[in-house]
Amino acid sequence: MRYTGSKNKLARREGVDLGLKSKPVDTSRAVGPHGGARRGKLSEFGTQLRAKQTAKRIYGLSEKQFRNLFEKAANGRHPTGVTFVTSLERRFDNIIYRSGFAVTRAQARQMVNHRAFLVNGIRMDIPSYQAKAGDVITVREKTLDHPVLRSMESVKTKAPSWLSVNIKNRTIEVTRLPEEADAEQLVNVQSIIEFYSR
Repeated sequence: MRYTGSKNKLARREGVDLGLKSKPVDTSRAVGPHGGARRGKLSEFGTQLRAKQTAKRIYGLSEKQFRNLFEKAANGRHPTGVTFVTSLERRFDNIIYRSGFAVTRAQARQMVNHRAFLVNGIRMDIPSYQAKAGDVITVREKTLDHPVLRSMESVKTKAPSWLSVNIKNRTIEVTRLPEEADAEQLVNVQSIIEFYSR
């Protein structure tokens, strides 16, 4: 079940801005009545748990979705870390967000659910769709008037190197599959692997 509570609390719990809101979040205080107290040193397990929770919350996945992606990666032929990161980054809602077509991943997911985009000319409303190299994503004509899309030219968004974004034409091309180094900087893949390998 996906979390629907305060996004500020999630960021404060992890101690970092997870990019869940359009404006920066103050993470200097932890959650709870003693939030102003200094955070204690985490155990090895605690560090691994926080790494898993942070990544899960960044990508907006439920525990079941996140674990299923990891298990699928762990059972594959390629290195677990590479496959896992690739699966997270290739999610359709993540691509919309990373390309600057949405302010948050939650907004990207909502736009995808509302069939705002086409993949290779076909309507796509599945946020978890795993994009492939060569996929071309376009905006449906009726969605071009969306406030975020209208303001794209005035907002500087640096898309990852594996995506080619044409702001003028509102198109995204997946030029290659993402690699482990392409993951969000806050994602500690090794700690996540260690957590699930206990």
